[in-house]
Amino acid sequence: MQARTLRKKFIEFFKEKGHKEIPQTSLIPENDPTVLFTTAGMQPLGPYFLGEKHPEGKRLMNIQRCLRTGDIDDVGDICHLTFFEMLGSWSLGDYFKTQAIRWSFEFLTDKKWLGLDPKRLYATVFKEDKNIPQDKESIKIWKEQFKKAGINAEVYPGSKPIKGNENYRIFPLKKDNWWGLTTGGPCGPSTEMFYDLNPKKGPLQKTFLKEIDEGRLVEIWNDVFMEFNKLPNGVLQKLAQKNVDTGMGLERTIASLQEKRSVFETELFSNVIKKIEKLSKRKYKEEENQRPMRIIADHIRASVFLIMDNVIPSNTEQGYILRRLIRRIVRYGRKLGIEKKLTSELARVVISDYKDLYPDLEKKKEKIISELNKEEERFKQTLEKGLKEFEKILERLKGKKLSGEDAFYLYETYGFPIELTKEIAKERNISVNLKGFLTAKKRHQELSRKGAEKKFAGGLAGKSRKTIKLHTATHLLHQALREILGNHIQQKGSNITPERLRFDFSHPEKMTDEQIKKVEEIVNQKIKENLPVRMKIMSLKAAEKSGALALFKEKYKDKVKVYFIGNFSKEVCGGPHVKKTGELKSFKIIKEESVGAGVRRIKAVVED
Repeated sequence: MQARTLRKKFIEFFKEKGHKEIPQTSLIPENDPTVLFTTAGMQPLGPYFLGEKHPEGKRLMNIQRCLRTGDIDDVGDICHLTFFEMLGSWSLGDYFKTQAIRWSFEFLTDKKWLGLDPKRLYATVFKEDKNIPQDKESIKIWKEQFKKAGINAEVYPGSKPIKGNENYRIFPLKKDNWWGLTTGGPCGPSTEMFYDLNPKKGPLQKTFLKEIDEGRLVEIWNDVFMEFNKLPNGVLQKLAQKNVDTGMGLERTIASLQEKRSVFETELFSNVIKKIEKLSKRKYKEEENQRPMRIIADHIRASVFLIMDNVIPSNTEQGYILRRLIRRIVRYGRKLGIEKKLTSELARVVISDYKDLYPDLEKKKEKIISELNKEEERFKQTLEKGLKEFEKILERLKGKKLSGEDAFYLYETYGFPIELTKEIAKERNISVNLKGFLTAKKRHQELSRKGAEKKFAGGLAGKSRKTIKLHTATHLLHQALREILGNHIQQKGSNITPERLRFDFSHPEKMTDEQIKKVEEIVNQKIKENLPVRMKIMSLKAAEKSGALALFKEKYKDKVKVYFIGNFSKEVCGGPHVKKTGELKSFKIIKEESVGAGVRRIKAVVED
């Protein structure tokens, strides 16, 4: 089965089960300052888990492009990726564990769908902790499903080696089978499904986690049962509605279906790896080349899609991650002996592979190639600076051992892989404190993860009042711009942090001071009028007929939310918004600038 077939089958299956397909969103969450990237299909659905009604109903599904960087150092093994596509389905207060697990088993094993051998499937469930008991309901449902396939599934009673009992199919785990943010929000137990990549070895022998670590078992699906809300004080409250969130990684599943040892051996990566082989004059099948080629193949996909979603390399936020990915491509390219242009050559392959699924790749091809070329050249210059800095460090050391802190400084600031640092140091008869380097790196990763977790905290825990006010202000600003500059004004993008709103719009010239003043006056007048903000769910066709602005139409399905601000503004939007405009108090434009041909940008604030 090819990946395209898997995509189609997944959508068809859940449509048969009454689910509506919702559009996927950008890798950069819109109007959500709490998270750098879209890391799962459920991420934009936060308010709906808490009870808000979704325009498309209670059963939803889609295929969402995602990006995760927490496991970036694991990329290069058989299954870890930064960029991936997630097949997801959701029940918002509708069905729960029984249907979710039954349908998971049906989709995985029924010959009409994926047709996987049930004898090669294993499931994990939540073990228990001091507050939540073991998920015995899921255990019971799994036993029923395995029994249908002629398997007398037993629950593994401990954590010692399994030693060949083929009936052990259900494994209670604690840490890996609870989904939720440490900072709070919707959470609950999960059940994960694993596939045996090497059944010829016979029944499992080692511990379950060891079999995963050594690559025999790979996770292909996860059902999360969101039934609690974690309060800031750590107390778990029952949610008013029980939700199901399922996620299946496209790349891992297709590798399992094709009996491949690695996701990188599927058609999703084969063309890129062939190009790397050609540029490096080396073969992927040679073991020493596999890890660098896998890292390059993963990172170029991620980089291309990030630039498609309007990220450019920088030293902050999403731009920093993109810069790091590109520089890792160049570093590992040099490891393979590639000195000439690399990123743009590989990007052309990715664009060719995905342009029919993501037409924006072809539309933005020139921009993608240009940004990659600029950053690659910039890094090559940085690398030269790094070598000079290395010389200074070696001179200071005067033959002593290179500290872990110095090695990590070269790694983080100049992109020196530890292998390069070791190589240069060896030429000078200097050893490197590898243990110190790993300690410094681990400390940095922990800080990064804590920062990322803190940044992600509000994704489901609810928006701040300030961002909600700013979100409403963008609607007032949009309409005011149309009144002053003309109806050609259309939103081209927006970003909101707790400090300010950023609004990009189509306009061929710089706004005058008088125009800026008039726009401010209109928005402040509407705030003063304390207009009511109302939401109505209607069809996209009816929304357009009513005169509502419906930008980015490809994002919407038939049912949409329309927000009416008095008789002043009508716009299709996902929300959230204030109840009355008076809550904004006052509005001030702090900057108006160009961000490209025919596109202007306004940054503005509202009063606390």
